[in-house]
Amino acid sequence: MDRPGETTHFGFRDVPLGDKQTLVNDVFHSVASRYDLMNDLMSGGLHRVWKDIMITALDPPRGDRPFALLDVAGGTGDISFRAAKAAGAGFHATVCDINTDMLAVGRERAAKRHLETRVDFVEGNAEALAFADRSFDAYTIAFGIRNVPRIDLALREAHRVLKPGSRFLCLEFSTVEMPGLDRIYDLFSFKVIPPLGRMITGDAESYQYLVESIRKFPKPNAFADMIRDAGFARVSWQTLSGGIVALHSGWRL
Repeated sequence: MDRPGETTHFGFRDVPLGDKQTLVNDVFHSVASRYDLMNDLMSGGLHRVWKDIMITALDPPRGDRPFALLDVAGGTGDISFRAAKAAGAGFHATVCDINTDMLAVGRERAAKRHLETRVDFVEGNAEALAFADRSFDAYTIAFGIRNVPRIDLALREAHRVLKPGSRFLCLEFSTVEMPGLDRIYDLFSFKVIPPLGRMITGDAESYQYLVESIRKFPKPNAFADMIRDAGFARVSWQTLSGGIVALHSGWRL
């Protein structure tokens, strides 16, 4: 239950905690149809490299051994499709996303790739997953955790649904610390991305929120502490592209 007067951030604005999920939903309803195109334009295609690094870390089995992946906030299916391509016949992914428009895009893309039997799409909230304890072999979330109102609840749910010996992987924007790159990155983020969003999707405000939300996300060491607090062991992270993103890892032991 939310406490009266409790607030959180929505970009650089403070909003009532109970309002954030609706505001985030509105953002992704607005951008869903052009989400992957904008990812290419905003990152210069680098998001594909980052996601491939995540799949390499995931290392799904190539054979017939059953392997169940839960991909949270992965509505368009990008991570699950990449994992399915890298995996063997025993692989199955469940994409869980709270946004119906993003899920619709993912289902359409899965059909085009003939992956309907290997990737399911389920509407659900990362803070309260409708899955049994210890039911997945891996949990991934790419560029989604910062949009969750209660990140600590989502992390605890990730721990709950993973089998012992399974891995949590989170790809998220991070803090640029390379001198010079930080200034270029800020200029691009605030002066280029929102106008680009207006041109491609007709919506600059959603992309203004997205770049602001990156700045409000915890630094890697602080986020690693949150992962540990949720019960994960052997927690680590690696920064990519000068700190633009970080790949976080934890194990359910």
